[in-house]
Amino acid sequence: MTKRNVKILLSLFAFNSFCLYLYFTYHPDAHTPPPPTNHRHTSQTQIQTQTQTQTLTQTQTHRHHHQQNPLTKPWPILPSYLPWSLNPNPPFRSCEAYFGNGFSQPLHLLKPPSLNPAGWFRCYYSETLRSSVCEGGRIRMHPERIRMSRGGERLEEVMGRGEDEELPEFDFGAFEIEVVDDDSDSNGLSGGGGDRKLVDSEFLNRYLQRGGISKHTMRSLVDSIQLVGAKDFQCSETFDSANEQVECDPKLSKAYGTVDAKGEWVEEPTLLVTRFEYANVFHTVTDWFSAYVASRVTGLPYRPNLVFVDGHCVQAPLEETWRALFSNLRYAKNFTGPVCFRHAILAPLGYETALFKGLTEDIDCHGASAHDLWQKPDDRKTARLHEFGEMIRAAFGFPVDKHRTSKPVSGHNVLFVRREDYLAHPRHGGKVQSRLSNEQEVFDALKSWVSDHSECKINLINGLFAHMPMKEQVRAIQDASVIIGAHGAGLTHIVSATPKTVILEIISSEYRRPHFALIAKWKGLEYHSIYLAGSYAKPAEVIKKLSSILKGLDC
Repeated sequence: MTKRNVKILLSLFAFNSFCLYLYFTYHPDAHTPPPPTNHRHTSQTQIQTQTQTQTLTQTQTHRHHHQQNPLTKPWPILPSYLPWSLNPNPPFRSCEAYFGNGFSQPLHLLKPPSLNPAGWFRCYYSETLRSSVCEGGRIRMHPERIRMSRGGERLEEVMGRGEDEELPEFDFGAFEIEVVDDDSDSNGLSGGGGDRKLVDSEFLNRYLQRGGISKHTMRSLVDSIQLVGAKDFQCSETFDSANEQVECDPKLSKAYGTVDAKGEWVEEPTLLVTRFEYANVFHTVTDWFSAYVASRVTGLPYRPNLVFVDGHCVQAPLEETWRALFSNLRYAKNFTGPVCFRHAILAPLGYETALFKGLTEDIDCHGASAHDLWQKPDDRKTARLHEFGEMIRAAFGFPVDKHRTSKPVSGHNVLFVRREDYLAHPRHGGKVQSRLSNEQEVFDALKSWVSDHSECKINLINGLFAHMPMKEQVRAIQDASVIIGAHGAGLTHIVSATPKTVILEIISSEYRRPHFALIAKWKGLEYHSIYLAGSYAKPAEVIKKLSSILKGLDC
């Protein structure tokens, strides 16, 4: 190893050590109770907004006392990680506001008293994204008050089931928060009986906007939250132990808390997520990203548990990634009775992320390395998608501490991402619409050209992703020097590509959409495209373009 390489390694070690110091400084595992106030705020004029300094202090004080469960997963060390509290108030529509911690406006709706245990709830609003990350404590979920299919079934068991059956409808009181309620009503709660709501329509319209989303499930979930006194806040229903998944699985029992005649407490931080287009890779990646951002914004010291508040069936490869990214996974309807969460986090919908919003609004950001941004901050650059891509690779156990900077010894992998027929969801016929009518012809031509290419070794990889485990898909992306494919959701995997990867997208006249050009731009990847007059690509043109790209890689 040369002296120069040793210096680089020592520099990276020092940089990562400093980042870890900052991270754990702002995210301790144990916390003390918050200030002695308990207020309900339902109108916009009553919302208390505080400075980010106060937010950081209260982030440290609003956590419940617990030790890390051995079944929860630690955050991996990521080379592109920058502390999420580094810039407490990023400028409006800056890259950090879009892709990082733009959720800088704290909204304290419910603060627990200092003496008695009680619930708390707050949101962090992003003016840039027009959405909120919310979190709370001592929250009780009533699965029987959520109208949707059970979820988690095998696809073959639910063929023909409608999408509306799988998306949640919340009855009032589907979620409850415990509050201290006395005869003097000193906690500021209004209303009587069992109709006390956490928020009103003014709050929802300001901080959980519908936007263009016809069925905003997280908005509806917050709208369903009922405030109840300590006497009514008990997980007291008896579980059917014969059918309870947690009791049958000791691992889940340890991860999700105690199941007994009084019900179940989930002790570890838990993300509540609703998915829409759960079988589409692009939309699923937006959901992964939203869940990751929500975890970082709320300062979780380790990876949270996950509960799907939807009734979708299992989509094996994509669900495999959910399980890899987070600690444990369950479906809301798979609980057989009320569940109490010590700490629940509500992730925004994938439609509210920059990955999706960038399709309709100009997000002028460019990918850069975390090292460069640490030395020279730039509001028009971001390393957050590098960080997120590393998180996906690390979740599957791949090394993320080194990037390809020169010609691989084993040659350059050229990954051709294919579109295949497969059964995606209960309403799918199993046929995938072709975006490249002569895809097999193009692949065969590339295969022949590669076999005769003498300048350097090239490995053409047949990316049949629809029938590959997700770990192998991520491996193929990570090892690729060049990724080729027709416009389609499978190209979303470039979010996990290493910094030197080159993207070549073949775009038919019918599908001229910016999805993957934008992801490449936001990651700082070299991007090329071939625009077709229809859906037929001339193999010679694709070979010419690939040859040019490889010359740029000294091949």
